[in-house]
Amino acid sequence: MAFSGTRLSYSTTATLLSSSAALAAIPHLTTLLGAAAIKQQRWPFGTAEAAAVLAWGRKPSAVKAGQLASRLKLPLLRLEDGFLRSVGLGSQTPPLSVVLDDVGIYYDATAPSRLEQLVCRDLTAKQQQRARDLVQLWQRLALSKYNHSPDYQPATSEPYVLVVDQTFGDAAIAFGMADQAAFSQMLLTALARYPEHKLLLKIHPDVFAGKKRGYFSELDAATRARVTILAKDVHPAGLLQHAEAVFCVTSQMGFEALLWQKPVFTFGMPFYAGWGLTTDAQNAPARRSKVTLEQLVYAALVAYPRYIDPETGQCCEVEQLMQWLALQRLERNRFDRPLYLATPPRWKKAIFKRFLQGADLRFVGKGMPPASDGYQVVWGAQSGENKLRVEDGFIRSVGLGADLTQPASWVLDDVGMYYDARSPSLLENILSQHQFTDAERERSTALIDRLLTLKMTKYNIGSQSWQRPAANRVLLVPGQVESDASIRYGSPVLKTNLALLQAVRAANPTAYVVYKPHPDVQAGLRIAGQADCGAAAQYCNEVIANVDMAHLLSQVDEVHTLTSLTGFEALLRGVTVVCYGQPFYAGWGLTTDIYPLPRRQRKLLLSELVAASLILYPSYISATTGCFTTPERVLLELQQQRSAYRGLTVRRRLMRLLQRCWRF
Repeated sequence: MAFSGTRLSYSTTATLLSSSAALAAIPHLTTLLGAAAIKQQRWPFGTAEAAAVLAWGRKPSAVKAGQLASRLKLPLLRLEDGFLRSVGLGSQTPPLSVVLDDVGIYYDATAPSRLEQLVCRDLTAKQQQRARDLVQLWQRLALSKYNHSPDYQPATSEPYVLVVDQTFGDAAIAFGMADQAAFSQMLLTALARYPEHKLLLKIHPDVFAGKKRGYFSELDAATRARVTILAKDVHPAGLLQHAEAVFCVTSQMGFEALLWQKPVFTFGMPFYAGWGLTTDAQNAPARRSKVTLEQLVYAALVAYPRYIDPETGQCCEVEQLMQWLALQRLERNRFDRPLYLATPPRWKKAIFKRFLQGADLRFVGKGMPPASDGYQVVWGAQSGENKLRVEDGFIRSVGLGADLTQPASWVLDDVGMYYDARSPSLLENILSQHQFTDAERERSTALIDRLLTLKMTKYNIGSQSWQRPAANRVLLVPGQVESDASIRYGSPVLKTNLALLQAVRAANPTAYVVYKPHPDVQAGLRIAGQADCGAAAQYCNEVIANVDMAHLLSQVDEVHTLTSLTGFEALLRGVTVVCYGQPFYAGWGLTTDIYPLPRRQRKLLLSELVAASLILYPSYISATTGCFTTPERVLLELQQQRSAYRGLTVRRRLMRLLQRCWRF
């Protein structure tokens, strides 16, 4: 065991012992600690090769771990959750960061800790700047230790100070040199120092629910007149952002208030007190002296904790985890009203839960009228107010949706639906109104390059053996399912594949026209149109099937389509696109539009179209974590899935057969 720089490290072959089965079972703990293994001690076996014994903070179970370390003459290391832990609570999700302390533990002010030693270290200019950047990033992303709760919305603009309660008997209170009297003193001081302000008393949700006690069970009438009790489970960031000052005993919210650069008053001795950054009711231990906010932030967020990337399972820097957690918060807080969904089939219910995680999703019986206080969740394009319309995204899966292949992306639209050209959609609003930044354009360009390199399209299946014929102009006409809403609502003139082929041939009598039926029609899962029944050969040179779309687009000069997503995929590859309908990507100066949509007048760059369509509009779910993710991560996962794809499973073949029998 060695302490080099700011990180305690071991040989990669070291084994750590734990007397707690729960501690030993924490996911990714060996990666976080850099150890070969973490074993639960079963005396007298498996101890000879151990490098140290692990204990969880100063919980009662840590006493047993200390006795084990003493008996084996091994170092005792104390673990705790990091200050940026996870989305959900500790009882729901494993930690994404931990701290490891070979001296003490950060919340025990009665003895030294490794964190105290790190806070006292001088920083280089680069480390100081990183700490300042972290403060700004923390505020911009509005993070906290836990990140599952809804945002706090102040009822009025009336100024307030925040007073933070804690659960009775919390170990951080006793080890933080405080007791019940400290809470009474805190409230009285807040009332006296801010006589003109409202006091917002944040009660722990477990106290309000009756599961635990707090320290403010009773308030006298005079105090209650000035104090507003907040017992709802709300995210701390909004509370701290709008507070004039923050009063706490040992709660981590005091540290987060410093990150929001608020005045902080402490009535215990938490890890962030005693450094000259807070107003403290208690005298600090002599080992704590005045430091800068940068020193505290760098020690607490960079040097002391260890972080895991939940998508890769590898250690990462704090900034990377912050961005991931911020994405979860952004997606989970999209809807501030209940979502009502007529109970779907069991297999689809789980998908709704994944894409609507964090929202107040309520399943109701079919035919029940939707409540007026929320959104009715519906599939596809449906008119009416208070509807949240759901559809597959543009980067979907390896395999067809009709084969029950799980989607990697959905679009959730409370304005309209992207393929319904009769009225605007959320996507159309983004395309027509959003002020695209250079960073968004750069990210979009990189995403296009990644799509082309990986040869990704919506479904990512099919052969790559088809070769371009010896012709001057090769035109691709992608078939569509004629009963689909995208044709009914997005193509005002032509409504069938046959009509499209006739129009293409009439306008291009000498071109080599290739027709590709829709994959669901090829699979027998959707009803074929006239062109799919044999008439296509009269108006095209070749009908092809089971060809990978990315490969096909590399072989043709133009795509002529009604509303197919193939047109969008062609634009990414620099292929000329002619639209006979009004798909979402038409009307922005990037396509030739036979029947233009008058309300679309803005001229966009391809990178802006892609930024809106693939980054800003859809929601993505990682197959690895089950949490929200980015299109870049989905592309990586789809690449891995495609490499392992072996066609349909027995279950999906059976489902395909049942669907055919049901339809025909």
